[in-house]
Amino acid sequence: MDIAHCSQLSGHCEDLSVRPLVIRARANTRTESAKIRNRRMQKKYNGTPKRPRLSVFCSDKQLYAMLVDDQNKKCLFYGSTLQKSIRQNPPCSTIEAAKRVGEELIKACNVLNINEISSYDRNGSPCRKKLRAFEIAFSSHGFLSR
Repeated sequence: MDIAHCSQLSGHCEDLSVRPLVIRARANTRTESAKIRNRRMQKKYNGTPKRPRLSVFCSDKQLYAMLVDDQNKKCLFYGSTLQKSIRQNPPCSTIEAAKRVGEELIKACNVLNINEISSYDRNGSPCRKKLRAFEIAFSSHGFLSR
C-alpha cells in the first residue's frame, strides 16, 4: 500500500515542471525612488498663502518654477525659461534665463508679501547648472539656507 502511494507521488512530481527562481532588478530605480521621495514630501509639507511650497522642475533644456498654495490649491507664481518676457530682453542662454526666473520669483514674493517658503521641492532633479543659477538668484534674498 505504501509502495503504490509512493509511486503515485513520484508520478505526480514528474508532471510538475521546476522553474528556476529568477530575480530581476527594477528598471530606473534611481528615478523611481526620487519620485517616491518627492510624493512623500508633498504629503508632509503643505504650502499656505503666507508660506507656499516652491516647486521646481528642470528638464534637459528648460527650468520651470512654481509657488504653490496647497491649502487653497492655487498657483501663486509660475515662471519658466520659455517665457518671452524672460528670454527676449536681451536674448540670453538657458542658464541666464534660469537666473532671471529666480529674480522674477523674488519680485513676485515681494508683491505677495511672502517672507519664507514652507519647502523647496526639486522633484528629484539633480542640482546642475540651470538649477544652481536659479538657486543662487533665489537664495541671495534669504529664502534658501544653502
